[in-house]
Amino acid sequence: MTSSPRPTRTRKQPGERTAEIVQTSARIALAEGLERITLRRVADELGVRPGLIGHYFPAADDLVVAAFVHAATGERDALLPPAEAELPPAVLLARFLTRLTDGPYQDLSRLWLNARHLSRFKPGLRAAVRTQETVTRDALTALIADGARTGAFTTDDPLAAALHVLVAVDGLGAYANDDQPFEHPALGDLALTTAERVLGLAPGSLRALASDPGGSPTR
Repeated sequence: MTSSPRPTRTRKQPGERTAEIVQTSARIALAEGLERITLRRVADELGVRPGLIGHYFPAADDLVVAAFVHAATGERDALLPPAEAELPPAVLLARFLTRLTDGPYQDLSRLWLNARHLSRFKPGLRAAVRTQETVTRDALTALIADGARTGAFTTDDPLAAALHVLVAVDGLGAYANDDQPFEHPALGDLALTTAERVLGLAPGSLRALASDPGGSPTR
């Protein structure tokens, strides 16, 4: 009786293996929190030895940072897709805010709360959170500045307008950990109404524009 040959394991290239480890860690972070990322947990998910994970990420904190950055970057690309970069600024803003309100971003809101809390104790994560906040803030400020130049928005301080919008978004995210959050109709459109107020737009115009990109924001 002959035994079946053992399957040959294919050694993955370093870049491919690193991406696999980071993506798996990001999934764990989104589902369970950054604290759950350990070399052993990631190894178990991938069916490899913890030593392999440690070869690429000797310090678990570095893997936590990489997982957060991967998730945050993916979030930004989903909210402001590069493929939509040529759309009018008002349409981009409308889609950005309605995606935040209507899309499946609850886990990402929890991740941001989680990261900001842990960053008090982890300098590497604190730097990563600050960097990701800056990139998102700069992107939104640039979008609003484009809209102001074309006359779609009314503001002489795009950064101030972006800060108003982002603080509203973060305020909504503060409810992410509550399985029975306080509810009120005003909360659903809080980020949209804040943007409309600081950009001189009529109430409801951004929500309407997200549904009908061919229209124009009203004042």
